[in-house]
Amino acid sequence: MGPRPAARPRLAVTMGDPRGIGPEVVGKALGAPLDADITLVGSAHQSGLSEAAAGRISGQAIEEAARLALDGKVDAIVTGPVHKQALHAAGYRYPGVTEFLAHLAGDVPVAMMLATDTLRVVLVTTHLPLRDVAATLTTDRIVQAGRITAEALRRWWGIAAPRLAVCALNPHAGEGGLFGDEDDRVLRPAAVTLGAAGPLPADTVFVKALRGEFDAVLAPYHDVGMTAVKVAGFGSGVNVTLGLPFIRTAPDHGTAFDIVGTGKADARSMRAALDLAVRLAVRR
Repeated sequence: MGPRPAARPRLAVTMGDPRGIGPEVVGKALGAPLDADITLVGSAHQSGLSEAAAGRISGQAIEEAARLALDGKVDAIVTGPVHKQALHAAGYRYPGVTEFLAHLAGDVPVAMMLATDTLRVVLVTTHLPLRDVAATLTTDRIVQAGRITAEALRRWWGIAAPRLAVCALNPHAGEGGLFGDEDDRVLRPAAVTLGAAGPLPADTVFVKALRGEFDAVLAPYHDVGMTAVKVAGFGSGVNVTLGLPFIRTAPDHGTAFDIVGTGKADARSMRAALDLAVRLAVRR
């Protein structure tokens, strides 16, 4: 007898907000063969729903997908785009799906990674006004994000010795305090603790990462990290939640209510999220 075939990865895929492009991109992305067993969760009904009703459907789908993963019935979940305002209207008052899943998993510490084929970026702070970033950014917070990142790179990506870089907060990494002291006072001690490079200015660290010098970059705030990922792979980026006891990926776009029903929705990011979930599940 030959070796027993490996089991196919099992994925739970949520449809996202039923009023948005989630059902369309899920359908398109699953139109090509995928070496996985898929469980669809949610609703594809798009019209006539109130904001709260739509939020309730998408929130319950996330809860069900997480429950399947925590019970060991699926190996990974892929979540379709949701509308935060609708989730809030339905009583799911979290900053985003990342924080929602962290709560469902037992309030575990998590980190948000955006990944393309050539770049991985982890956001140390996420949905904050820019004016609040410097006060929120602490050495401990950066170290925690870095440790979660390094563990995920080892466990899910199979990288034995992850190479991390810390992206600076200020222009030219503060220029010796001339443009702010946070890089020397807060970010550099975190980089030393993690054994990471940096802090390196934003206008160089992502170029170095794209050249293969680093396995992931820790970005101090949302837009500096998101912009780098969007430029590196617009339409094919994937959101990955690190630190959960299960794999979670998602497309890096929103509900795009303005193009619902036009057939114009681009499914590349959803397909990339499915493909990455499969690769990580197989490696895990």
